[in-house]
Amino acid sequence: MSEYSEIRVDHDGGAGAGVATITLHRPDRLNAFTATMARELVDAFDATDADESVRVVILTGAGRGFCAGADLGRGERTFDADDEARTVERGDFGTVGGVPRDAGGVVSLRIAASLKPVIVAVNGPAVGIGATMTLPADIRIAATSARFGFVFARRGLVPEAASSWFLPRVVGISQAMEWVATGRVFDAAEALSGGLVSRVVPDDELIGTARGLAREIAQNTSAVSVALSRRLLWSMLGASSPWEAHRLDSAAIRDLGRAADAREGVASFLEKRPPRFPGRVGEHLDVVPGWPQRPDGTA
Repeated sequence: MSEYSEIRVDHDGGAGAGVATITLHRPDRLNAFTATMARELVDAFDATDADESVRVVILTGAGRGFCAGADLGRGERTFDADDEARTVERGDFGTVGGVPRDAGGVVSLRIAASLKPVIVAVNGPAVGIGATMTLPADIRIAATSARFGFVFARRGLVPEAASSWFLPRVVGISQAMEWVATGRVFDAAEALSGGLVSRVVPDDELIGTARGLAREIAQNTSAVSVALSRRLLWSMLGASSPWEAHRLDSAAIRDLGRAADAREGVASFLEKRPPRFPGRVGEHLDVVPGWPQRPDGTA
């Protein structure tokens, strides 16, 4: 997919600068989510993973909102799996457990599997899938004007996009249930106090803050180290014992400790100069199992 109609992808300072920005781009509809947007997001994350020059991905929205949730253009049958138009529109997403995969879950699980750290810059309303798609990201930063809502119970639905796994792990079960059970929309200050975002900044500083953090990662760290660390931290959220972490990080330390990036990391520190890490992520991915693992029966 070489061109996109509902998202935009830009490289900060040009290709090779290390930061790719993916922008949801339906500003006339507050970037409401569609099957087309889902496909384009999956394709964009495939592309950033394949591009060794990309070190960090920023996800944000065009205009005055991040994402107002699912596009409700089909009215009452918007979520009806028996609706023929919906079946045709989403037929290539496959199945899980014998039923069609939720499009939001297709996107969130692709973000979860990213080899590059993901920063979400929430620039306005983030409601429904607009909120849940941010959960697999590693860092969420909100503008003062941001608003969040896990509104599913007010629409006769349940949380989607695998958020019943992600949300309690991000904010804790009590806070997650308060937001899900009430379905209310809340402001950036509450999102910060509840642990949904790591910081709130003035609207005009949002993208600059996200890019500054992305550049700090891109310019100072090993791409291999960050990719494997991301896998370790997320996958261990479901581990039954710290011994599982000990087994995996021992294997990773053994592999990376004898590789070029570790030698460069030590040499640059001793020589008091910026590091120039030569390692390529694809050369070390077998050290830590891929995450999240697909279950049997997922097309």
